Amino acid sequence: MRRAALLYVACFVSPVVFAEPVDFAHDVLPILKAHCAKCHTDGEYKGSFSLDTREALLASEAVTAGNSGDSLLVQLLTEEDPADRMPQKADPLSEEDIAILRAWIDEGLVWEEGFTFRQATWSAPLKPRMPSLPPASGAATHPVDRIVLAYFRERSVEPPPPLDDVAFVRRAYLDLIGLLPEPGEVDAYISDRNSKKREKLVAELLARDADYAAHWMSFWNDLLRNDYAGTGYIDGGRKQISSWLYDALLTNQPYNRFVRDLIDPSEESEGFIRGIQWRGNVNASQVQEVQFAQNITQVFLGENMKCASCHDSFINDWKLADAYGLAAIIAEQPLEMHRCDKPAGEMARARFLFPELGDIDPAAPKEERLKQAAALMTSPDNGRLTRTIVNRLWRNLMGRGLVEPVDIMANRPWSEDLLDFLAADLANNGYDLKKTLALMATSRPYASRCVAPEDDPAEDFVFRGPVAKRMTAEQFVDAVWNITGTGPEKIDAPVRAGSDRVRASLVNSTLLMRALGRPNREQVVTTRPAELSTLQALELNNGEEFVALLHRGAEKLLEEKDPAELVSDLYVKALSREPGPEERAATREILGDEPGLDRVADLLWLLFALPEFQIIR
Repeated sequence: MRRAALLYVACFVSPVVFAEPVDFAHDVLPILKAHCAKCHTDGEYKGSFSLDTREALLASEAVTAGNSGDSLLVQLLTEEDPADRMPQKADPLSEEDIAILRAWIDEGLVWEEGFTFRQATWSAPLKPRMPSLPPASGAATHPVDRIVLAYFRERSVEPPPPLDDVAFVRRAYLDLIGLLPEPGEVDAYISDRNSKKREKLVAELLARDADYAAHWMSFWNDLLRNDYAGTGYIDGGRKQISSWLYDALLTNQPYNRFVRDLIDPSEESEGFIRGIQWRGNVNASQVQEVQFAQNITQVFLGENMKCASCHDSFINDWKLADAYGLAAIIAEQPLEMHRCDKPAGEMARARFLFPELGDIDPAAPKEERLKQAAALMTSPDNGRLTRTIVNRLWRNLMGRGLVEPVDIMANRPWSEDLLDFLAADLANNGYDLKKTLALMATSRPYASRCVAPEDDPAEDFVFRGPVAKRMTAEQFVDAVWNITGTGPEKIDAPVRAGSDRVRASLVNSTLLMRALGRPNREQVVTTRPAELSTLQALELNNGEEFVALLHRGAEKLLEEKDPAELVSDLYVKALSREPGPEERAATREILGDEPGLDRVADLLWLLFALPEFQIIR
């Protein structure tokens, strides 16, 4: 019955696509540049109509995403009267161009992430910089606090109030080790009268090496597109780095060595730069050498080279020769450049993305070229490496990066001083990511209440405090397993896990995890979707896997717990608090006089569906 319902919903929710989706860079952007940009971008907004960004286009109300027939833009392009038709004082668009724009709108107005017609007025620096800290103010001696409080004063922003103890414990546990705190751990923290107890808790959590490693495996598996099963692992076209990665996290390997070991790899760590050997014919931008160029720049430098892997980029200044210069570093034989999948008749010359840092010897063997690339990537003069990773960590803890999107580090941060300080401090502390996490997690901004997310575009963003985050798939599943005692008995990852519990990050992905946002990892994934999707709602409401978990959990709880203690026990474990009077009354009604399997499963579902459970506030 549930399957039938899902299929029924899918039929009416999923659009039917009869052709290849429109490509923004190749199909749409040339039309906009040729016919629209002169009058409606980069300060020229005739008729108050801006095409600078997708957000600006939607705000104009000239386009209804998903419905070209209801879009004023299409009506103006097809207007019969030349006096009203756009573009004015020019030839009308061809039927083919209009059809492309219609399809683009109908498909949801896909826009290349980070692209804007607005000319950049700021250039991201390469070299590291240690800024001067603002003077300490009262008890605000923490370097992050000093920078952020000065930022608040300059912008007349009222600092957000601090978290209470329970909220801080819950946030710190989930963010740093991915687990809910046990009831006794919450009680111990609340009763601690030490004025430095937050610093003490953060240090204790980061010292739980096995829990730390298991939690951050998800972050790095997404970034390094590593998994335990899936495309390429069966036919030998792909190689895991799981064992190496887990050990690197378990031992807190310095970040510069971590990066070097991935670019100039051992047999255990070579899977990342090898990429995926796809079966059958693929286009030139998907070959392993070009994957290398795309992946190392996106992960370690926050640069999008996907467009430049096909042609000179429309969204940044990188050229086809830049992407192929990186690709040639790993090439086993001379590599011909391809422009839009057609041979360009020119061979790529191995070189690094930032020549200021040094050169790659094109005549050297591949192993030597990789060693040179690893040295340049981790050069003390490469401030982009450290800025990129601290920006990702800040986003993980605060809900939004200092630079957004996190893969476009050429964008201006909302605080250059804070980004530069965190990056320089990481290099100065020996590239110890745990110390950087501790620095962030012991700051006032991190220990503050969440604020409503800003709708401002990246260039106008004002930081007002952290924003709430949804649990990741792995955090959610771990919490459900631990509360209900339904976790599996063994892991799937080939690692020497040292935790006394099986973690979701170390087992193969399931339908529930995928519905909750765990990616398939065939491509680099740096951010997961923040919003609850229809698929997630359906899976949490009536998915077979989740329903089975609830019933197994209910069965175990009825065997182990006195029904009189069940409600308090579940609330304390799931929400770190006792239920209130109204909640007790509601749960009594759910459980009835003699709680049975279905009634306890319903109570579990109710708890796990609560925003208070799912959201890290």
